[in-house]
Amino acid sequence: MVIRRNHYDAAFEAYLRAQKIPYVAVDEKRRALAKDASIKSLDFIVYASQGPNLLIDVKGRTEISPNQNQSRRWENWATLEDIQGLQQWQELFGNDFVSGFVFAYQLPENSISNSLEKLFEFRGNLYAFYLVKIDEYRRKMKLRSESWQTVFLHQQDFQELRKPVDAIIQA
Repeated sequence: MVIRRNHYDAAFEAYLRAQKIPYVAVDEKRRALAKDASIKSLDFIVYASQGPNLLIDVKGRTEISPNQNQSRRWENWATLEDIQGLQQWQELFGNDFVSGFVFAYQLPENSISNSLEKLFEFRGNLYAFYLVKIDEYRRKMKLRSESWQTVFLHQQDFQELRKPVDAIIQA
């Protein structure tokens, strides 16, 4: 187990352990080198019981508002460097692996999502984990900020593409 200061990464790792899903936690202190280029680190290599294994970058987010009508309820932005890194890892690992983001949402206690989502409790907080495969994310992503080099998915696209992590890993 890698010592994790980021509670989203720690919560996801605790989830994997609780579900007895085999994984490797990647030490993010150093960037990997491949073909004389630096690649942004991923967070986990997860071995699925069926289907491709997963190369995961965890993106921690907090639900913005428990109000169902608010259009930006589920933040899902990433950097272009995140996208490029996951694609490079997917190419390096080959056909038996798929890269993706796990969006780890810390949900407030009074969230309407608490009755709708499959939740995991960690250190007194509730989390929901969703996977979006990198190839699907890239096809639908939109520029969020040119200066920050960030991208995002429209809420409708995100709702369509996201899959509960347990449905993917334990399918």
